[in-house]
Order: sequence, then C-alpha cells, then structure tokens
Amino acid sequence: MYLKSWLYHRARLVCAVSLLFCLPWTGALARDLADTVAVIKPSIVGVGTYQRTRQPAISLRGTGFVVADGRHVITNLHVIPKVIDTPKQETLAIFAGTGEDPDVRLAVLEVADTEHDLALLKFSDAPLPPLTLGDSNKVREGERYAFTGFPIGAVLGLYPVTHRGIVSSITPEIIPQDNSRQLTTELISRLKDPYMVFQLDATAYPGNSGSPLYNPDTGAVIGVVNKVFVQESKENVLQKPSGISYAIPIRYAKALLAKAGL
Repeated sequence: MYLKSWLYHRARLVCAVSLLFCLPWTGALARDLADTVAVIKPSIVGVGTYQRTRQPAISLRGTGFVVADGRHVITNLHVIPKVIDTPKQETLAIFAGTGEDPDVRLAVLEVADTEHDLALLKFSDAPLPPLTLGDSNKVREGERYAFTGFPIGAVLGLYPVTHRGIVSSITPEIIPQDNSRQLTTELISRLKDPYMVFQLDATAYPGNSGSPLYNPDTGAVIGVVNKVFVQESKENVLQKPSGISYAIPIRYAKALLAKAGL
C-alpha cells in the first residue's frame, strides 16, 4: 500500500516537472504587445512633403516604416503626391520622432510598384532602426496582428497610434462589379490579374496608409496597410465606408527591395 502511494506521488511529481519544462511558456517567450509597440515605434515615420516657407511647413500624407539598411522606407504609392512644387522648394520628406517638432529627412522615390501600390523611398541623414520582414505566405485567417501609424495625421499630429485585430479573410484585391457603369479603365486593367490581400477586422483611417501590419509577439512585418487603393476597387459600390481594412502582403515589398538591390 505504501509502495502504491509512493509510486502515485512520484508519478504526479514527474508530470508536474514535465509540464514545467516541456510546455511553451508563451508569457515568457512571446513579447507582450506593449513591449512590441515600444520596439516598433522608432521605425514608424510620417510620409509627406516639406516646404520651409509654407504654413505649416509639413504636409503629412501617410505612414511608412524603415527597412533594409535603415535609410529606406516602405509606404503606399498613393501616399506620394503626383506633383511636387519644386520651384517653390517643396520636397518629398519623411518625418521621424513624435510630437510637434519632428525630425525632417528629405527623401526621394527610389522604386515604385504601381500594380501593388507600393513605394520605396530613400532618405538622407543618419539611419533609423529597420523593421524585420516576415513571411506573408504563412499568414492564416484568424491570426491576430497589429498595425501602427498616423491615422488622420493632419489633425491628430505625429503621434503613432496602434490598432489590432485578426486577418478575417485572404481575398482578391478586386472583385467584378455588378454592372459596367461601375467600371473604370483602371479597374478593368486590375481585373485581368487580381492578387490576394489581407482583409482585416481592425479599422484603418486616412493616414494609416503605409502602416506596417506586424506580428504582435515578434514585430515581424507581414503586410502594408492600404486605406485607399484596395478599398476603392472592392467597395466602390458602397454608399458609406464599411469599416473593413486591407493590407498588401509583404512579399511584394520584398520584391521591391530586391529590385533596388537591397
């Protein structure tokens, strides 16, 4: 009887030790979102134009994030203005830091991807910490992700805001419309070879375009939030905004970097 009791308690002890050392300690190994945001924020930049004689001198148009050698930024192509008033010394720029007095870095458009609405910028001065790019091919519906950027930046200023949600669907970036009146030349062109994008249940706002969509545990970027390009192609028949947001898979940004030799 004593032997059975001893064996029982020994078995329980073995099980407890096994659980202690074999089960994943997600709290210890996986970084908390608050810690990840603290790491991510120095790599988040505003994207827009700078003109010293203008009031205000800074025009914030969207968000970007630092990649590669620390002197390059990924953002959405639609964030870049089509016309820059160079005779009046207006220039493309990225804005680092936070608050009312950001660090202005002059920038140039190095490579553009019109099909996926992505742009690679190169900026001057000292490098900033680059983000790690993850594998967007491994993303699954239902997984949780976060994005950080400058929603309605012209009003709220250069203060990074973080949202989180799930990838609710992996869906074509454009769908056929109900009738020909809803089609434009651009939409017809994009219907020929649609690609898959991430549909999110977290709401992005104007200014969030170009924000990194990242793993809240590791900070690895798996997509680029797109507020305008994808939404217009999928939801142009809606009378009111749906609140649905989208992100371009990061593999297309990786291709952009490869094209630039980075």
